[in-house]
Order: sequence, then structure tokens, then C-alpha cells
Amino acid sequence: MKRILLIGSAFIGVIVGAGFASGQEVLQYFTSFGLLGTIGAVIATALFAYIGFALVWLGSVMKTNSHKDVIYRISGKWIGRAIDYILIFTLFGVGVVMLAGAGSNLNQQFGIPAVVGTILMTALIIICGMVKVDRVVSIIGGITPFLILFVILISIYSFFTFDGSISALNNVAQQHTSSLPNWFIAGINYASFNTAVGASMAIVMGGAEKDSRTAALGGLVGGLGLGFLIVFSHLAIFSKIEDVGNMDMPMLGIVNDISPVLGVIMAIVIFAMIFNTGLSMFYSFGARFAEVGTKKFKNFYTIVLLVGFACSFVGFTELVAFFYPLIGYLGLVLIGVLLYAPFKVKKMKELQQRSS
Repeated sequence: MKRILLIGSAFIGVIVGAGFASGQEVLQYFTSFGLLGTIGAVIATALFAYIGFALVWLGSVMKTNSHKDVIYRISGKWIGRAIDYILIFTLFGVGVVMLAGAGSNLNQQFGIPAVVGTILMTALIIICGMVKVDRVVSIIGGITPFLILFVILISIYSFFTFDGSISALNNVAQQHTSSLPNWFIAGINYASFNTAVGASMAIVMGGAEKDSRTAALGGLVGGLGLGFLIVFSHLAIFSKIEDVGNMDMPMLGIVNDISPVLGVIMAIVIFAMIFNTGLSMFYSFGARFAEVGTKKFKNFYTIVLLVGFACSFVGFTELVAFFYPLIGYLGLVLIGVLLYAPFKVKKMKELQQRSS
């Protein structure tokens, strides 16, 4: 059970980065559609439960330390190549968003120049990326419970302190722009986007787990837990949309309304979650091109992070609005492959048994 919870927590930690922990992506994907955004969040939750199960299970069954092996074996040469390129693009793109988010986080809470937070995050990710994958999983999984605690706290506070009618809040929420056409597409796109974000590291985590059943349950628990956080975060931001709707980090704004001291703690938690996702993105990107632990990996990993640092100055909110929906549409190909994956694995096992 402990191992299942650790994998589940790590899976949440991989996906929950600057966009989610800050509330910015929840605002753009769900709250901007008002109450109907709640249905979109439920759709995303159902998809996350399966996605978490499938990704970590595949990594464990195929005993791999890179997404490349799994994707090509499951989907074949041409589709595999397309998904591989999508994941490579996603890993780097989301990693850049995390670096930008670190700067926005410290700037909003402490007034520190954004470049300082970005430099600090870049340095931390470079240093921690030099350790083994099991240590990376432990680092990621250990921070996640603090975010879950804060989301629950923020949600309870928001539910009991919102003023005005629900219909009025719904009207205000719908005035916020979204690059998604409606709540249904938003729910699917969000799950698809996060599948692309979490696929590589989830497969790597699964590869480090010998028991495929434990891996599968860990991924399932992580997917359900992530959905729970999405729904509660959406409702919390909806309840306070008039106050925090125009902030880069609406969840942080709600916490500061509760207590400035808690605001400081929340800023640190968000920074840690940004670190989680940034580390997993760049680590998985490096593992795709070089063997983990080698000098080649460390040099490549460092260079990629420095390039990502340079790209992060586009701006956090702008990067979320552009990158996330685009990756979500591209990630639909991967969701299709994951739905087919259990049948493919079964067929591969049958062929192995016949040949032996």
C-alpha cells in the first residue's frame, strides 16, 4: 500500500506544476466556462484514472527507463514516431513553462524580480537531475501531500466565505477568455494535454517498479487523486472569481486572503510543485536522448536547461494559453494508443508464449 501511494503521489506531482498549482490552467480550462466547467472537470477525472493506470502499468510490464521503447512497441514505427516527437515537444515546452512559472510565483508573493525565481529554479533542477530515478520519484512524491492539504483548505474556505449569488459568479466566470471552444472539449483536451505531460515520467516510474499490479494501482490512485484536486480547485476559484480571476496565480491569491502567513507557505508549496514538474520534464527529455547517469546525459541535460531558461522569458500566462491547448490536441493521438495498449500487450505475450 505504501508503494502504491508513493507512485500515486509521484504521478500527481509530475503533472501538478506551475499551471495547476497556481490555478491558472484550471481557470482557463474549467472556471472560464462557469458551472458547466465542473462537468468538464469530471470528464477529465475519468480519463485521468485510466491514463494513470495505463502509463505506469506499461512502464512496469515493459521494464523500460524511456518512453521511446514503450511507444514504438505499442503503436508501431510511424504512429510511434509521431507520438515520440509530440512527447519530446511537450517535455521541453512544459519544462520552459515551469521555469517561467517559478519567476511569476515569487514575483506575485514576494515582489522578487521574476528572473531571480527563474534562475533559482533552473539551478535546482540542474542539481537534482544528476541523481538516480528512484530518488527523483521520492523527491516528487514527498512534496505532493502538502499541495493536496492546501487545495482542501482553500476549497473549504472558499465554499464557506463566498458572497453573491451563484448565477452572478457564473456570469463573471464566463467573462474570462479561454482558448478552448467549450467545456466538453476543455475536459478532453486537459486530460490529453496532461497525458502528454506525464507520459514520459510515468513510464519511467513504472519501469522502476517490479510489481506491475502495484504500478497499475499506483497510477490509478494518482489519476483519481488528480481529478479530485481539479474539481475542488475549480470550485474554489469559481467561488472567488471576482477577487482572483485576473491574477497569474489565483489559488495563491485565495490563500493570501485567508492569511498572509499561509500565503507564504503556499507560495513555497507552489514553488516545490513547479520544481516537481520541471524536474520530471527535463529529466525525461534528457533520458530520451542519453543514458541516465552518464556524462553525456549530464552535459546534455544541463545544456537543455540553459536553452529552456532563455525561452522562459516569453511570460507565464502567455505560455500556458498557447502551449497547453496545442499539446492537448496533439496528445489525443497518445490517448488513442493507450486505449489500445492493453490489447496490444496481451497479443505480444501470446506471441511470446507460442514462440517459446
